Amino acid sequence: MKNEMPGCARCPIEPQDRLCQKEDGKSPKYCPSRKNEEAINKSQLELKKPDILEFARQASIQEGEGYGNKELGYDRVRPIKPRIVETIEFAHKMSFQRLGFVFCIGLRNEAKVVEKLFASEGFEVVSAVCKLGRTPKESIGIRDDQKIRVGSFESMCNPIAQAFVLNDEQTEFNIVMGLCVGHDSLFLKYSNAPCTVLAAKDRLLGHNPLAAIYTIDSYYRSLKN
Repeated sequence: MKNEMPGCARCPIEPQDRLCQKEDGKSPKYCPSRKNEEAINKSQLELKKPDILEFARQASIQEGEGYGNKELGYDRVRPIKPRIVETIEFAHKMSFQRLGFVFCIGLRNEAKVVEKLFASEGFEVVSAVCKLGRTPKESIGIRDDQKIRVGSFESMCNPIAQAFVLNDEQTEFNIVMGLCVGHDSLFLKYSNAPCTVLAAKDRLLGHNPLAAIYTIDSYYRSLKN
């Protein structure tokens, strides 16, 4: 039963020969492109909504603009823009005026730079740090030995409050930077506006989670055991 579930990450077929890439492409029996037709049809209905269609259209345009040398053929294309630039450009494409920006207090210095970049592009920026509200961790059942600062007061991260602040301010597009695993999930759940992630938190790897995956056969081989 497990192998019957959709599993694109397990697909053994070369990308250029897959059903999701070409009309007569190949697919394993668990391929959602052939197994989950109802879900695909429902997605097409959603794309008939004007606001969703425009969002998807501009996102696809932004994707294409992230590469140079396209006139030389697919094998010669190269990336030309960092994510911060693409985020700014996409927000302009969508004619957003008011951006929401939530971040971890551990990235407060980076947040100052990012907020200035958005503001310099003419956006109104509503920002909210993870510790806003100064709510004690004890209020959600955290013991003293489970804190980072054992024996001291410690504010809990409050992603729901971050979302509610941005909702109250009627932000149009929310950018997430460095929220903890789980805290980011709660923010995304409660945000009214569409969101994008500028950076995912990884305390050990300088907020580059894929570094552990890139070195899975060397430095992080223990993850496979």
